[in-house]
Amino acid sequence: MVKVLEYPLTKQDTAALRCGDEVAFSGIVYTARDQAHKRLAALLERGKPLPFDLRNQMIYYCGPNPAAPGRVIGSCGPTTSQRMDVFTPVLLKHGLLGMIGKGERSPAVVAAIKQYRAIYYITHAGCGALLSEYVTKADNVCFSDLGAEAVFRLEVKQFPLIVAIDTEGRSLYDTRGKKKT
Repeated sequence: MVKVLEYPLTKQDTAALRCGDEVAFSGIVYTARDQAHKRLAALLERGKPLPFDLRNQMIYYCGPNPAAPGRVIGSCGPTTSQRMDVFTPVLLKHGLLGMIGKGERSPAVVAAIKQYRAIYYITHAGCGALLSEYVTKADNVCFSDLGAEAVFRLEVKQFPLIVAIDTEGRSLYDTRGKKKT
């Protein structure tokens, strides 16, 4: 059964989700890849304000392609999440509640997810054109000099997600203690 999750997010929303849950999310997500993460972390390290409030937000590890005529956005599939792992704990500390990407996370990120009661979602890799169909609006927020790696504010409707790491640190990627068949 697909669980429906709507913006704005709350800690109660994320606490109710379990590893493996399928979610249809409607609301706001911010895109950010490696270079945007580096800049956000640097601003936080210097005690500077961020261009958007991280509290209770979700970041999608995505660098969307430009929109074709008549389209809201181009292809917008997930990128490999591990590249953001060095920056993730500090963003979670400042209130980030969810992340969307693909692939495993480092033990330090799993510990930070558990500590800050956040969620890591995955979505369908290799399906960027299909995922663009769920985006109803896209606006550049900051770092436009980064092109596709700029931060965009996306409004999405029933965006398909799977809980890969829940607030308790349970992970789809954790195979310890499981027999191979």
